[in-house]
Amino acid sequence: MADQENFVRVTRAAAKKRAASGSALEQPAKKKRVVLGELPTNTNVVVSVNPSLKAEPRKAKAKAKKALLTEKTKAKAKTKATEYADIDIDARSDDPQICGAYVTDIYQYLHSMEVDPKRRPLPDYVEKVQKDVSANMRGVLVDWLVEVAEEYKLVSDTLYLTISYIDRFLSLNVLNRQKLQLLGVSSMLIASKYEEISPPNVEDFCYITDNTYTKDEVVKMEADILKSLKFELGSPTVKTFLRRFTRVAQEDYNASNLQLEFLGYYLAELSLLDYACVKFLPSLVAASVIFLARFITQPSKHPWTASLQQYSGYKPSEIEGCVLILHDLYLSRRGGNLQAVREKYKQHKVVYW
Repeated sequence: MADQENFVRVTRAAAKKRAASGSALEQPAKKKRVVLGELPTNTNVVVSVNPSLKAEPRKAKAKAKKALLTEKTKAKAKTKATEYADIDIDARSDDPQICGAYVTDIYQYLHSMEVDPKRRPLPDYVEKVQKDVSANMRGVLVDWLVEVAEEYKLVSDTLYLTISYIDRFLSLNVLNRQKLQLLGVSSMLIASKYEEISPPNVEDFCYITDNTYTKDEVVKMEADILKSLKFELGSPTVKTFLRRFTRVAQEDYNASNLQLEFLGYYLAELSLLDYACVKFLPSLVAASVIFLARFITQPSKHPWTASLQQYSGYKPSEIEGCVLILHDLYLSRRGGNLQAVREKYKQHKVVYW
């Protein structure tokens, strides 16, 4: 009996305990009220959504993102292409000798130099200054100096500077025709010292004249030239600008066109022979050379392009007169008796620096 009463008491206590535990589980937990602004933005709330409905926004979002990236890529490529077009053609080159970082400033400076009166010969010095020297004599002298430059393997810049010094000196000093050849060799001596790594010496230039002049006479004339030019020796020549314009002219060629390049060199050297070209700026002569060379090599195409006009600064109408003179020289209508340049470029292999 006592055991039965104890069992009942234990059973009742256990039942009360279970009842208490069950009521505690069934009562909802008290929640703390939170202000809307204090709600966290990254609440881990799981919401049951139809999978098909969930996939559509994702596809639309991915498509929009892809379209945006495509537009950004196109815009970036367009901007890059525009910037590349604005970069100077020589600034794109990897050649360190071109000085790509400074090339625009360099050529602006060279253009300012070529119009400097101190570095420009008079366009009509034969008529206004000289009394015993004619345009024909000048042509004969230049023709002979082309042969001298070939004999001593001088770079082309030396030849161009030589002719520049001769024209500038004759613009300032009256000269007897007997000393014209002396002026030529002394000018080439100065130009060689300026341009060559190993220039010929004074005796070489005396020898090339068949010792018509002594060493003292060559040195004396050298001093007279330097004083007349006031030691302003670094002048841009046709060759200076021709290098640049040739690179521009070949932009629309699939590969480097050697025919265009060497025809340009040939026409440029022919221009040295003609006194009528003295009145033109070196850059204008170089532009005219490229115009004519392109016309000869590609007669079906227009010889002038927007790039050539931009880089040279000349319109076709501005170079027309010089182009016609060069064309006459090319056809031997002018200077036909001056053969040194023509013979030089008839060779199978022309060494041109």
